[in-house]
Amino acid sequence: MTKRWNLWSVLALAVLGLGACDDEEDPMMPPMVEETTFQVTVENVSAAYDFAASGVFNTPAGAAAPGPLTPGGIYEFSFSAPPGASLSFVTMMVQSNDFFYAPDGDGIALWNEDGSQVTGDVTGQVLLWDSGTEINEEPGLGENQVIRQSGPDSGPVDPDTDVRLAPDVYDNLPAVEEVLRVTLSSDGPTRWTARIENVGTAETLTTSDGAMHPVPLSPGVFVVHSGADPIFTAGEPDRGQGLEGIAEDGTPGDLASELGGRTGVTGILSPGAWAVHQEASVLFAAGQPDYGVGLEAIAEDGDPSGLVASLGSDAGVSSAGAFNTPEGASGPGPLTPGGSYSFELMAVPGDRLSLATMYVQSNDLFFAPGEPGIDLFPGGTAVNGDITGMILLWDAGTEVNERPGVGLFQAPRQPGPDTGTTENGDVRQVDDGYSYGAVDARIRVTITPVG
Repeated sequence: MTKRWNLWSVLALAVLGLGACDDEEDPMMPPMVEETTFQVTVENVSAAYDFAASGVFNTPAGAAAPGPLTPGGIYEFSFSAPPGASLSFVTMMVQSNDFFYAPDGDGIALWNEDGSQVTGDVTGQVLLWDSGTEINEEPGLGENQVIRQSGPDSGPVDPDTDVRLAPDVYDNLPAVEEVLRVTLSSDGPTRWTARIENVGTAETLTTSDGAMHPVPLSPGVFVVHSGADPIFTAGEPDRGQGLEGIAEDGTPGDLASELGGRTGVTGILSPGAWAVHQEASVLFAAGQPDYGVGLEAIAEDGDPSGLVASLGSDAGVSSAGAFNTPEGASGPGPLTPGGSYSFELMAVPGDRLSLATMYVQSNDLFFAPGEPGIDLFPGGTAVNGDITGMILLWDAGTEVNERPGVGLFQAPRQPGPDTGTTENGDVRQVDDGYSYGAVDARIRVTITPVG
């Protein structure tokens, strides 16, 4: 620890005209205040997710419970997606051993090149696939097919284990468009409803014995993705993640669980600002509009420069700075899952710490302690350890919120800084009906005295 004069000490010296040449301690000289150096570490503890949305479709429109989709029936599901994303889904051709309907590995593009949403009939992008998990029998007659089999997963294993387009060995497979129709409609700037209709009839499939059969569709799974091959890769074996359960038995649970565990908003933290102070509310006051000194630029765009400059000239702030370079990085940048920022500060008893970092993939949310800041010497002892419990997720009230992870005016999708719809609201803890996850599942802040 070092020592420094507090403001009272300096003023006392000036008023009393006391010199500094006497080696003996003057009883009238106020004591110097012990100064402690702290290291502050801000970690991104968020999970990294692969998919923007996923889920199950299993209840026909108008039905009271899950079940297969017979001719004339409709499955519907809604989802949100960021620009550049695609939609994939899987549903079983029930009159088969292990055939399923799905787009190819790229999925169905949800955005046009001009930035508009894809809507309308997309059936032409749906194909009939063979999962390569069970030997094929004649569609509509096989004793190991779901309608006739003795139990789930009861047919012999296919020696050709690759996922591939369904072979029409028995010359009786109906065309995809004779069985289903898939359409997309817009529910908002980044939201769609998908509609899967069974357009077949009771006579869609003809078997070698001259009989006519309907072709039901099974409950299925959908996923919104940006990369290719979210569920399977053509020409490679099934991954064992649940596709077989749909393709052979029409049961979506395992695949839905696998995709669901990889679905969410990946948390990213922005470069931030910090300040040591004794006065309260140097960054913001809850229930009041943003001060207009730079917090908005962090909350909306992850830019701390303006706030750091303002804090540096604030008489109530003893020191301030930015944390902007992830540990191990060569330059400033955002903090992705597993990364951390670190900075040092000096403080004396009575000092408090405030900091702010953006919840990226939001419009104007930021992590920060409550407005008084963090007491660096609670009970007179230097704080030491994890203080994440003092960190809250705040809404700056400067820009209208969109659904996290997909909004068109959220970093990193927005066309430019400060481009969203102005809100003119108050700074407050976020409570907009969207789900952002627990604070301690996104960020960890620790403070350690180091000297």
